Amino acid sequence: MRRKKRVVETLNLSFLDAISCGFGAVILLLVIVKIYEPIRLEESQLELDLLVAQYEEELNQIIGETNRLERERQSTTEALVMDQSQIRELQRRLAEIRSTMLERRDDAEFSSELAGRLAQAKQSLTDEMQRLLADYRPPLDDYKVGGIPVDSEYIIFIIDTSGSMRSYAWDRVQQQISETLEVYPTVKGIQVLNDEGQYMFRSYRGEWIPDTPAQREAIIERLRGWRAVSNSSPREGILAAIDAFSDPDKKISLYVYSDDFSPGAGSINAVVREVDRRNAIDAEGNKRVRIHAVAFPVYFEVTGNELLTAADFAILMRALCLRNGGTFVALPSRRDI
Repeated sequence: MRRKKRVVETLNLSFLDAISCGFGAVILLLVIVKIYEPIRLEESQLELDLLVAQYEEELNQIIGETNRLERERQSTTEALVMDQSQIRELQRRLAEIRSTMLERRDDAEFSSELAGRLAQAKQSLTDEMQRLLADYRPPLDDYKVGGIPVDSEYIIFIIDTSGSMRSYAWDRVQQQISETLEVYPTVKGIQVLNDEGQYMFRSYRGEWIPDTPAQREAIIERLRGWRAVSNSSPREGILAAIDAFSDPDKKISLYVYSDDFSPGAGSINAVVREVDRRNAIDAEGNKRVRIHAVAFPVYFEVTGNELLTAADFAILMRALCLRNGGTFVALPSRRDI
């Protein structure tokens, strides 16, 4: 019995030793932790300070970028306001220019309409006026183009571009064209062909050239150096003009400038009949186009004689002018001026 009691006491002592060791270990851990805790706190504070500094730097960058964007916005707003002000000023100026152009166009249209009415009044004589004027022959000075009345709204020049005309009469041709244009303050359309029906301006083939100061200058300028193939016969040019431009609603005059009529162009009677057929009488009894002619005494000035071809041109154009409501004019020789 005494042995058993001693065994129990030994076990109790071992348990107490284990418990004591465990408590000691816990206390030792607590001591160790308490030793290192200030170091951890110091490290955490340093990391926090660095993080705060980083955030402050990022904040400063954001504030700087925000200020820059705000300045750009203000600058853009000011530029937009300025652009809008300029746009309003340009719109105001554009409105003024449009108003001025409309006024000028209205004035031009009124002047054109007035000129058209005057021309129409000239060409619409009453029977009584025609009877009174039947035997009246005004002085030559009452006409502005060599005795040819200028009462049409559309004019077509048919010019002989042969070598004889180019060599000996071209300065007078240019003078005659210029004088004819001067006495027509305004017309509704102009066209220029040579005696074979070739157009001076191919871009206006079959169309009327608008009557503007610039176009008139272009015609005179082009005429100076215009060299087109010619057979010295106005037949083709007259027929081409009638076919392309005759219109019962338009007052059209043809001006033919030449010095002779080539024998190879056919007989005078054949040309007269062909022109009569093409330039038919309209419902009011008038020819579709008037035909005027100006003869240049080239051969008489060069040779001193009236050649047959020059006489044939005079005979042909006298007949055509008489039958088509026009006037034939033979220019005097420079020897007689």
